[in-house]
Amino acid sequence: MSGKWAVLALVALGTFMTTLDASIVNISLPSIARMFHTPIDGAVEWVIIAYLVVIAATLLTFGRLSDLVGRKPIWMAGLAVFTLGSICCGAAASLPQLVVARAFQGLGGALIFAPSFAIITDAFAAPDRGRALGLNAVVFAVGTSVGPTLGGLITEHLSWRWIFYLNVPLGVLGLLASHRVLAASDVRPRGPLDLRGGACVAVGLALLTMSLSFGQEWGWTSPRLLTCLAVALVVLAALPLIERRVREPIIDLALLRRRVFASALGSLTLAMLALFGISFMLPFYFEELRGFSVEKSGLLLTPLPLTIAVVAPLSGALADRIGSRWLASGGLAVACLGLFLLAQLDATSTVGDIVWRLILTGVGQGFFQSPNTRALMNAAPGGAEGEASGLLTTGRAVGQSLSVVIAGAMFAGLGGSAAGRALAGAQAGELIGADVGALQQTFLAGFRGALVVLAAVAAIGVVAALVRGDERRPLPARAPVSDRGLTHL
Repeated sequence: MSGKWAVLALVALGTFMTTLDASIVNISLPSIARMFHTPIDGAVEWVIIAYLVVIAATLLTFGRLSDLVGRKPIWMAGLAVFTLGSICCGAAASLPQLVVARAFQGLGGALIFAPSFAIITDAFAAPDRGRALGLNAVVFAVGTSVGPTLGGLITEHLSWRWIFYLNVPLGVLGLLASHRVLAASDVRPRGPLDLRGGACVAVGLALLTMSLSFGQEWGWTSPRLLTCLAVALVVLAALPLIERRVREPIIDLALLRRRVFASALGSLTLAMLALFGISFMLPFYFEELRGFSVEKSGLLLTPLPLTIAVVAPLSGALADRIGSRWLASGGLAVACLGLFLLAQLDATSTVGDIVWRLILTGVGQGFFQSPNTRALMNAAPGGAEGEASGLLTTGRAVGQSLSVVIAGAMFAGLGGSAAGRALAGAQAGELIGADVGALQQTFLAGFRGALVVLAAVAAIGVVAALVRGDERRPLPARAPVSDRGLTHL
Protein backbone atom coordinates (compact mmCIF):
# COMPACT_ATOMS: atom_id res chain seq x y z
CA MET A 1 0.00 0.00 0.00
CA SER A 2 1.47 3.34 -1.04
CA GLY A 3 2.09 5.99 1.56
CA LYS A 4 -0.93 8.20 0.88
CA TRP A 5 -3.37 5.27 0.85
CA ALA A 6 -1.90 3.97 4.10
CA VAL A 7 -2.52 7.42 5.58
CA LEU A 8 -6.13 7.31 4.35
CA ALA A 9 -6.61 3.84 5.87
CA LEU A 10 -5.24 5.12 9.18
CA VAL A 11 -7.56 8.14 9.19
CA ALA A 12 -10.43 5.83 8.27
CA LEU A 13 -9.66 3.70 11.34
CA GLY A 14 -9.80 6.73 13.64
CA THR A 15 -12.93 8.01 11.91
CA PHE A 16 -14.62 4.63 12.31
CA MET A 17 -13.79 4.46 16.01
CA THR A 18 -15.12 7.91 16.85
CA THR A 19 -18.18 7.71 14.57
CA LEU A 20 -19.09 4.25 15.81
CA ASP A 21 -18.76 5.40 19.41
CA ALA A 22 -21.16 8.28 18.79
CA SER A 23 -23.87 5.90 17.52
CA ILE A 24 -23.26 2.67 19.43
CA VAL A 25 -23.88 3.95 22.97
CA ASN A 26 -27.49 5.14 22.63
CA ILE A 27 -29.01 1.68 22.36
CA SER A 28 -27.21 0.58 25.54
CA LEU A 29 -28.54 3.40 27.73
CA PRO A 30 -31.40 1.31 29.18
CA SER A 31 -28.92 -1.36 30.30
CA ILE A 32 -26.60 1.27 31.78
CA ALA A 33 -29.54 2.90 33.60
CA ARG A 34 -30.63 -0.43 35.08
CA MET A 35 -27.13 -1.28 36.31
CA PHE A 36 -26.73 2.07 38.05
CA HIS A 37 -30.38 2.23 39.24
CA THR A 38 -31.23 5.51 37.55
CA PRO A 39 -34.18 6.45 35.30
CA ILE A 40 -33.54 6.40 31.55
CA ASP A 41 -34.55 10.07 31.23
CA GLY A 42 -32.43 11.21 34.17
CA ALA A 43 -28.71 11.67 34.77
CA VAL A 44 -27.86 8.77 32.45
CA GLU A 45 -28.35 11.19 29.53
CA TRP A 46 -25.01 12.72 30.50
CA VAL A 47 -23.34 9.58 29.15
CA ILE A 48 -24.22 10.98 25.72
CA ILE A 49 -24.15 14.71 26.46
CA ALA A 50 -20.72 14.78 28.14
CA TYR A 51 -19.12 13.24 25.05
CA LEU A 52 -20.79 15.69 22.65
CA VAL A 53 -20.17 18.78 24.77
CA VAL A 54 -16.43 18.14 25.13
CA ILE A 55 -16.02 17.48 21.41
CA ALA A 56 -17.92 20.63 20.45
CA ALA A 57 -15.96 22.72 22.95
CA THR A 58 -12.46 21.65 21.87
CA LEU A 59 -12.54 20.87 18.14
CA LEU A 60 -11.51 24.32 16.93
CA THR A 61 -8.70 24.69 19.44
CA PHE A 62 -7.22 21.30 18.57
CA GLY A 63 -7.54 21.99 14.86
CA ARG A 64 -5.63 25.23 15.32
CA LEU A 65 -3.07 23.50 17.53
CA SER A 66 -2.39 20.94 14.80
CA ASP A 67 -1.36 23.82 12.51
CA LEU A 68 1.13 24.99 15.14
CA VAL A 69 2.68 21.74 16.38
CA GLY A 70 1.91 19.33 13.52
CA ARG A 71 -0.79 16.78 12.77
CA LYS A 72 0.99 13.66 14.01
CA PRO A 73 1.33 14.54 17.72
CA ILE A 74 -2.28 15.73 17.93
CA TRP A 75 -3.57 12.63 16.15
CA MET A 76 -1.54 10.20 18.27
CA ALA A 77 -2.49 11.99 21.47
CA GLY A 78 -6.12 11.62 20.40
CA LEU A 79 -5.79 7.87 19.84
CA ALA A 80 -4.07 7.44 23.20
CA VAL A 81 -6.63 9.52 25.12
CA PHE A 82 -9.58 7.90 23.33
CA THR A 83 -8.28 4.40 24.03
CA LEU A 84 -7.57 5.16 27.70
CA GLY A 85 -10.97 6.83 28.01
CA SER A 86 -12.62 3.72 26.55
CA ILE A 87 -10.91 1.54 29.18
CA CYS A 88 -12.12 3.89 31.93
CA CYS A 89 -15.68 3.83 30.52
CA GLY A 90 -15.77 0.05 30.47
CA ALA A 91 -14.41 -0.19 34.00
CA ALA A 92 -16.63 2.54 35.52
CA ALA A 93 -18.07 1.47 38.87
CA SER A 94 -20.68 4.24 39.10
CA LEU A 95 -22.61 6.57 36.83
CA PRO A 96 -20.55 9.67 37.78
CA GLN A 97 -17.37 7.76 36.94
CA LEU A 98 -18.83 6.77 33.57
CA VAL A 99 -19.82 10.36 32.77
CA VAL A 100 -16.34 11.66 33.62
CA ALA A 101 -14.75 8.88 31.56
CA ARG A 102 -17.02 9.75 28.63
CA ALA A 103 -15.95 13.39 28.85
CA PHE A 104 -12.31 12.25 28.79
CA GLN A 105 -13.10 9.99 25.84
CA GLY A 106 -14.70 12.99 24.11
CA LEU A 107 -11.42 14.86 24.53
CA GLY A 108 -9.70 12.05 22.64
CA GLY A 109 -12.42 12.09 20.00
CA ALA A 110 -11.89 15.81 19.42
CA LEU A 111 -8.12 15.31 19.11
CA ILE A 112 -8.79 12.65 16.45
CA PHE A 113 -11.53 14.52 14.59
CA ALA A 114 -9.85 17.93 14.51
CA PRO A 115 -6.86 17.15 12.23
CA SER A 116 -8.39 14.23 10.31
CA PHE A 117 -9.41 16.09 7.14
CA ALA A 118 -6.16 18.08 7.24
CA ILE A 119 -4.14 14.83 7.34
CA ILE A 120 -5.92 13.62 4.19
CA THR A 121 -5.45 17.02 2.53
CA ASP A 122 -1.73 16.94 3.33
CA ALA A 123 -1.33 13.41 1.95
CA PHE A 124 -3.26 13.80 -1.32
CA ALA A 125 -2.65 16.25 -4.13
CA ALA A 126 -5.64 18.19 -5.41
CA PRO A 127 -6.38 15.84 -8.38
CA ASP A 128 -6.98 12.87 -6.00
CA ARG A 129 -8.28 14.67 -2.95
CA GLY A 130 -11.99 14.40 -3.73
CA ARG A 131 -11.81 10.64 -4.13
CA ALA A 132 -9.90 10.27 -0.86
CA LEU A 133 -12.38 12.43 1.06
CA GLY A 134 -15.20 10.47 -0.55
CA LEU A 135 -13.76 7.19 0.67
CA ASN A 136 -13.45 8.65 4.15
CA ALA A 137 -17.13 9.63 3.93
CA VAL A 138 -17.88 5.93 3.40
CA VAL A 139 -16.41 5.24 6.83
CA PHE A 140 -18.62 7.91 8.39
CA ALA A 141 -21.66 6.27 6.82
CA VAL A 142 -20.67 2.73 7.80
CA GLY A 143 -19.83 3.72 11.39
CA THR A 144 -23.17 5.49 11.73
CA SER A 145 -25.20 2.64 10.20
CA VAL A 146 -23.66 -0.32 12.05
CA GLY A 147 -23.45 1.36 15.47
CA PRO A 148 -27.00 0.68 16.73
CA THR A 149 -27.07 -2.92 15.47
CA LEU A 150 -23.60 -3.75 16.79
CA GLY A 151 -24.34 -2.05 20.11
CA GLY A 152 -27.52 -4.08 20.51
CA LEU A 153 -25.75 -7.37 19.78
CA ILE A 154 -22.87 -6.63 22.17
CA THR A 155 -25.19 -5.46 24.96
CA GLU A 156 -27.48 -8.47 24.57
CA HIS A 157 -24.81 -11.19 24.37
CA LEU A 158 -21.94 -9.71 26.42
CA SER A 159 -22.36 -6.50 28.41
CA TRP A 160 -22.64 -2.79 27.70
CA ARG A 161 -19.05 -2.49 28.98
CA TRP A 162 -17.78 -4.23 25.84
CA ILE A 163 -19.06 -1.46 23.57
CA PHE A 164 -16.23 0.57 25.10
CA TYR A 165 -13.64 -2.22 25.34
CA LEU A 166 -14.12 -2.78 21.60
CA ASN A 167 -12.16 0.43 21.03
CA VAL A 168 -9.06 -0.78 22.86
CA PRO A 169 -7.54 -3.14 20.22
CA LEU A 170 -8.50 -0.66 17.48
CA GLY A 171 -6.82 2.18 19.37
CA VAL A 172 -3.63 0.18 20.00
CA LEU A 173 -3.51 -0.82 16.32
CA GLY A 174 -4.00 2.82 15.33
CA LEU A 175 -1.17 4.00 17.58
CA LEU A 176 1.27 1.42 16.21
CA ALA A 177 0.29 2.24 12.63
CA SER A 178 0.51 6.00 13.22
CA HIS A 179 4.09 5.71 14.38
CA ARG A 180 5.03 4.00 11.11
CA VAL A 181 2.68 5.64 8.59
CA LEU A 182 2.47 9.30 9.54
CA ALA A 183 5.43 11.47 8.72
CA ALA A 184 6.20 14.50 10.84
CA SER A 185 4.34 17.36 9.19
CA ASP A 186 5.95 20.66 8.37
CA VAL A 187 5.43 23.04 11.25
CA ARG A 188 4.96 26.74 10.67
CA PRO A 189 6.77 29.33 12.76
CA ARG A 190 5.11 28.98 16.12
CA GLY A 191 3.21 31.81 17.67
CA PRO A 192 1.39 31.63 20.98
CA LEU A 193 -1.84 29.63 21.09
CA ASP A 194 -4.83 31.93 21.46
CA LEU A 195 -5.93 30.82 24.93
CA ARG A 196 -8.58 33.50 25.36
CA GLY A 197 -10.13 32.73 22.01
CA GLY A 198 -9.99 29.02 22.78
CA ALA A 199 -11.71 29.62 26.12
CA CYS A 200 -14.46 31.64 24.43
CA VAL A 201 -15.02 28.91 21.85
CA ALA A 202 -15.02 26.19 24.52
CA VAL A 203 -17.45 27.94 26.87
CA GLY A 204 -19.73 29.21 24.10
CA LEU A 205 -20.03 25.96 22.14
CA ALA A 206 -20.21 23.79 25.28
CA LEU A 207 -23.11 25.82 26.69
CA LEU A 208 -24.80 25.98 23.30
CA THR A 209 -24.53 22.19 22.80
CA MET A 210 -25.76 21.52 26.35
CA SER A 211 -28.71 23.90 25.92
CA LEU A 212 -29.73 22.30 22.63
CA SER A 213 -29.40 18.82 24.11
CA PHE A 214 -31.54 19.53 27.17
CA GLY A 215 -33.99 22.01 25.61
CA GLN A 216 -36.92 19.59 25.51
CA GLU A 217 -36.29 18.29 29.02
CA TRP A 218 -35.66 21.64 30.74
CA GLY A 219 -38.26 23.57 28.76
CA TRP A 220 -37.38 26.21 26.17
CA THR A 221 -38.38 29.07 28.48
CA SER A 222 -36.87 27.72 31.71
CA PRO A 223 -34.48 30.08 33.55
CA ARG A 224 -31.49 27.73 33.41
CA LEU A 225 -31.88 27.13 29.68
CA LEU A 226 -32.23 30.84 28.94
CA THR A 227 -29.22 31.58 31.17
CA CYS A 228 -27.06 29.00 29.37
CA LEU A 229 -28.13 30.31 25.96
CA ALA A 230 -27.55 33.94 26.96
CA VAL A 231 -24.05 33.24 28.26
CA ALA A 232 -23.22 31.17 25.14
CA LEU A 233 -24.37 33.93 22.79
CA VAL A 234 -22.54 36.70 24.70
CA VAL A 235 -19.30 34.71 24.78
CA LEU A 236 -19.49 33.78 21.09
CA ALA A 237 -20.37 37.38 20.16
CA ALA A 238 -17.22 38.55 21.96
CA LEU A 239 -15.06 36.09 20.01
CA PRO A 240 -14.55 38.28 16.88
CA LEU A 241 -13.40 41.19 19.04
CA ILE A 242 -10.74 38.97 20.60
CA GLU A 243 -9.70 37.25 17.38
CA ARG A 244 -8.99 40.55 15.58
CA ARG A 245 -6.33 41.47 18.11
CA VAL A 246 -4.19 38.34 18.39
CA ARG A 247 -1.43 37.07 16.12
CA GLU A 248 -2.53 33.44 15.91
CA PRO A 249 -6.33 33.37 16.40
CA ILE A 250 -8.29 30.19 16.99
CA ILE A 251 -10.50 31.31 14.10
CA ASP A 252 -8.78 33.40 11.46
CA LEU A 253 -11.59 35.70 10.31
CA ALA A 254 -9.82 36.09 6.96
CA LEU A 255 -10.74 32.46 6.23
CA LEU A 256 -14.42 33.32 6.49
CA ARG A 257 -13.94 36.14 3.98
CA ARG A 258 -12.86 33.62 1.35
CA ARG A 259 -15.95 33.10 -0.76
CA VAL A 260 -15.43 29.42 -1.54
CA PHE A 261 -14.55 28.57 2.05
CA ALA A 262 -17.48 30.48 3.56
CA SER A 263 -19.89 28.99 1.01
CA ALA A 264 -18.70 25.43 1.63
CA LEU A 265 -18.82 25.83 5.43
CA GLY A 266 -22.25 27.49 5.36
CA SER A 267 -23.78 24.94 3.01
CA LEU A 268 -22.29 22.09 5.08
CA THR A 269 -23.81 23.41 8.30
CA LEU A 270 -27.19 23.93 6.62
CA ALA A 271 -27.04 20.47 5.03
CA MET A 272 -26.34 18.82 8.38
CA LEU A 273 -29.11 20.88 9.96
CA ALA A 274 -31.54 19.67 7.30
CA LEU A 275 -30.50 16.05 6.87
CA PHE A 276 -29.55 14.85 10.34
CA GLY A 277 -33.19 15.28 11.39
CA ILE A 278 -34.12 12.28 9.23
CA SER A 279 -32.41 9.82 11.56
CA PHE A 280 -34.02 11.65 14.51
CA MET A 281 -37.59 11.73 13.17
CA LEU A 282 -37.96 8.37 11.40
CA PRO A 283 -37.65 6.16 14.52
CA PHE A 284 -40.74 7.91 15.91
CA TYR A 285 -42.57 7.25 12.64
CA PHE A 286 -41.49 3.61 12.55
CA GLU A 287 -42.10 2.68 16.17
CA GLU A 288 -44.99 4.90 17.30
CA LEU A 289 -47.08 5.36 14.16
CA ARG A 290 -46.34 2.08 12.39
CA GLY A 291 -45.63 -0.15 15.41
CA PHE A 292 -42.42 -1.60 13.94
CA SER A 293 -39.91 -3.34 16.22
CA VAL A 294 -36.63 -1.69 17.14
CA GLU A 295 -34.75 -4.21 14.98
CA LYS A 296 -36.95 -3.53 11.94
CA SER A 297 -36.66 0.22 12.48
CA GLY A 298 -32.88 -0.04 12.57
CA LEU A 299 -32.82 -2.01 9.34
CA LEU A 300 -35.11 0.49 7.60
CA LEU A 301 -32.73 3.32 8.49
CA THR A 302 -29.74 1.65 6.81
CA PRO A 303 -30.56 2.44 3.14
CA LEU A 304 -29.67 6.11 3.72
CA PRO A 305 -26.10 5.67 5.05
CA LEU A 306 -25.40 2.74 2.73
CA THR A 307 -26.40 4.81 -0.30
CA ILE A 308 -24.12 7.61 0.88
CA ALA A 309 -21.32 5.04 1.22
CA VAL A 310 -21.77 4.01 -2.43
CA VAL A 311 -22.20 7.49 -3.92
CA ALA A 312 -19.69 9.57 -1.92
CA PRO A 313 -16.49 8.10 -3.45
CA LEU A 314 -17.93 8.49 -6.96
CA SER A 315 -18.91 12.11 -6.40
CA GLY A 316 -15.54 12.86 -4.82
CA ALA A 317 -13.68 11.49 -7.85
CA LEU A 318 -15.98 13.44 -10.16
CA ALA A 319 -15.34 16.64 -8.19
CA ASP A 320 -11.60 16.18 -8.85
CA ARG A 321 -12.45 16.60 -12.55
CA ILE A 322 -15.19 19.24 -12.68
CA GLY A 323 -15.16 20.99 -9.30
CA SER A 324 -17.74 21.04 -6.55
CA ARG A 325 -20.16 23.87 -7.26
CA TRP A 326 -22.73 22.05 -9.37
CA LEU A 327 -22.22 18.65 -7.76
CA ALA A 328 -22.70 20.00 -4.23
CA SER A 329 -25.66 22.24 -5.05
CA GLY A 330 -27.30 19.59 -7.29
CA GLY A 331 -26.80 16.88 -4.69
CA LEU A 332 -28.28 18.99 -1.93
CA ALA A 333 -31.23 19.85 -4.20
CA VAL A 334 -31.88 16.10 -4.68
CA ALA A 335 -31.66 15.56 -0.91
CA CYS A 336 -34.09 18.47 -0.44
CA LEU A 337 -36.53 16.72 -2.79
CA GLY A 338 -36.03 13.52 -0.79
CA LEU A 339 -37.02 15.35 2.40
CA PHE A 340 -40.21 16.64 0.79
CA LEU A 341 -41.04 13.12 -0.40
CA LEU A 342 -40.34 11.60 3.03
CA ALA A 343 -42.81 14.13 4.43
CA GLN A 344 -45.51 12.49 2.27
CA LEU A 345 -45.28 9.15 4.11
CA ASP A 346 -48.45 8.12 5.94
CA ALA A 347 -49.80 5.30 8.08
CA THR A 348 -50.18 2.96 5.08
CA SER A 349 -46.91 3.57 3.18
CA THR A 350 -45.19 0.36 2.15
CA VAL A 351 -41.62 -0.56 3.01
CA GLY A 352 -40.78 0.05 -0.65
CA ASP A 353 -42.22 3.58 -0.42
CA ILE A 354 -39.94 4.28 2.53
CA VAL A 355 -36.81 2.70 1.08
CA TRP A 356 -36.79 4.43 -2.32
CA ARG A 357 -37.25 7.82 -0.68
CA LEU A 358 -34.32 7.15 1.65
CA ILE A 359 -32.19 5.99 -1.29
CA LEU A 360 -33.00 9.16 -3.23
CA THR A 361 -32.07 11.29 -0.21
CA GLY A 362 -28.85 9.30 0.24
CA VAL A 363 -27.92 9.82 -3.42
CA GLY A 364 -28.32 13.57 -2.96
CA GLN A 365 -26.38 13.64 0.29
CA GLY A 366 -23.61 11.53 -1.21
CA PHE A 367 -23.26 13.89 -4.19
CA PHE A 368 -23.14 16.87 -1.83
CA GLN A 369 -20.84 15.63 0.90
CA SER A 370 -17.52 14.72 -0.73
CA PRO A 371 -17.35 17.58 -3.29
CA ASN A 372 -18.27 20.12 -0.64
CA THR A 373 -15.65 18.83 1.80
CA ARG A 374 -13.07 18.89 -0.99
CA ALA A 375 -13.93 22.51 -1.83
CA LEU A 376 -13.67 23.58 1.81
CA MET A 377 -10.29 21.96 2.40
CA ASN A 378 -8.90 23.17 -0.94
CA ALA A 379 -9.98 26.72 -0.09
CA ALA A 380 -7.85 26.79 3.06
CA PRO A 381 -4.44 28.39 2.49
CA GLY A 382 -1.25 26.51 3.28
CA GLY A 383 -0.71 26.36 7.03
CA ALA A 384 -4.42 26.63 7.90
CA GLU A 385 -5.61 23.13 7.00
CA GLY A 386 -5.93 22.08 10.64
CA GLU A 387 -8.03 25.14 11.43
CA ALA A 388 -10.20 24.40 8.38
CA SER A 389 -10.59 20.78 9.49
CA GLY A 390 -11.67 21.94 12.95
CA LEU A 391 -14.19 24.38 11.47
CA LEU A 392 -15.58 21.64 9.21
CA THR A 393 -16.16 19.19 12.05
CA THR A 394 -17.55 21.94 14.29
CA GLY A 395 -19.99 23.04 11.57
CA ARG A 396 -21.10 19.43 11.22
CA ALA A 397 -21.68 19.07 14.98
CA VAL A 398 -23.53 22.38 15.34
CA GLY A 399 -25.73 21.59 12.34
CA GLN A 400 -26.64 18.18 13.73
CA SER A 401 -27.50 19.61 17.15
CA LEU A 402 -29.68 22.33 15.64
CA SER A 403 -31.38 19.75 13.44
CA VAL A 404 -32.58 17.80 16.47
CA VAL A 405 -33.73 21.00 18.17
CA ILE A 406 -35.70 22.34 15.19
CA ALA A 407 -37.24 19.00 14.20
CA GLY A 408 -38.09 18.17 17.81
CA ALA A 409 -39.63 21.58 18.47
CA MET A 410 -41.80 21.44 15.33
CA PHE A 411 -42.85 17.86 16.02
CA ALA A 412 -43.79 18.64 19.63
CA GLY A 413 -45.33 22.03 18.86
CA LEU A 414 -47.74 20.54 16.30
CA GLY A 415 -48.78 17.79 18.70
CA GLY A 416 -46.89 14.94 17.06
CA SER A 417 -44.86 13.99 20.11
CA ALA A 418 -47.88 13.65 22.42
CA ALA A 419 -49.82 11.82 19.71
CA GLY A 420 -46.95 9.38 19.26
CA ARG A 421 -46.90 8.52 22.96
CA ALA A 422 -50.65 7.96 22.88
CA LEU A 423 -50.35 5.77 19.78
CA ALA A 424 -47.81 3.61 21.59
CA GLY A 425 -50.55 2.97 24.14
CA ALA A 426 -53.04 2.34 21.35
CA GLN A 427 -50.88 -0.52 20.15
CA ALA A 428 -51.52 -2.14 23.53
CA GLY A 429 -55.29 -1.84 22.91
CA GLU A 430 -55.97 1.15 25.15
CA LEU A 431 -57.79 3.27 22.53
CA ILE A 432 -60.72 2.81 20.19
CA GLY A 433 -60.42 3.08 16.40
CA ALA A 434 -61.76 6.63 16.04
CA ASP A 435 -59.28 7.96 18.56
CA VAL A 436 -56.44 6.14 16.80
CA GLY A 437 -57.32 7.77 13.48
CA ALA A 438 -57.34 11.25 15.01
CA LEU A 439 -54.03 10.64 16.74
CA GLN A 440 -52.48 9.37 13.50
CA GLN A 441 -53.49 12.58 11.73
CA THR A 442 -52.03 14.71 14.53
CA PHE A 443 -48.82 12.67 14.48
CA LEU A 444 -48.49 13.08 10.73
CA ALA A 445 -49.10 16.83 10.96
CA GLY A 446 -46.14 17.15 13.33
CA PHE A 447 -43.98 14.71 11.37
CA ARG A 448 -44.64 16.45 8.05
CA GLY A 449 -44.24 19.92 9.51
CA ALA A 450 -40.80 19.03 10.88
CA LEU A 451 -39.57 17.50 7.61
CA VAL A 452 -40.92 20.35 5.47
CA VAL A 453 -39.08 22.90 7.61
CA LEU A 454 -35.88 20.85 7.29
CA ALA A 455 -36.41 20.68 3.52
CA ALA A 456 -36.69 24.49 3.45
CA VAL A 457 -33.35 24.68 5.28
CA ALA A 458 -31.85 22.37 2.65
CA ALA A 459 -33.13 24.70 -0.07
CA ILE A 460 -31.28 27.59 1.57
CA GLY A 461 -28.20 25.34 1.64
CA VAL A 462 -28.51 24.87 -2.13
CA VAL A 463 -28.27 28.64 -2.59
CA ALA A 464 -25.28 28.79 -0.23
CA ALA A 465 -23.53 26.11 -2.31
CA LEU A 466 -24.22 27.94 -5.58
CA VAL A 467 -22.67 31.26 -4.56
CA ARG A 468 -19.16 29.92 -3.97
CA GLY A 469 -17.76 31.21 -7.26
CA ASP A 470 -14.49 30.03 -8.83
CA GLU A 471 -12.76 27.42 -6.65
CA ARG A 472 -9.91 26.75 -9.08
CA ARG A 473 -7.79 29.82 -8.36
CA PRO A 474 -4.52 28.92 -6.57
CA LEU A 475 -4.34 29.99 -2.94
CA PRO A 476 -1.27 31.45 -1.28
CA ALA A 477 0.09 30.03 1.92
CA ARG A 478 -0.80 31.88 5.06
CA ALA A 479 1.82 34.44 5.95
CA PRO A 480 4.20 33.63 8.81
CA VAL A 481 3.57 35.17 12.17
CA SER A 482 6.26 37.80 11.73
CA ASP A 483 4.69 39.06 8.49
CA ARG A 484 1.09 39.39 9.53
CA GLY A 485 1.25 42.73 11.27
CA LEU A 486 -1.55 42.08 13.78
CA THR A 487 -1.67 43.60 17.22
CA HIS A 488 -0.85 41.16 19.98
CA LEU A 489 -2.37 41.69 23.39
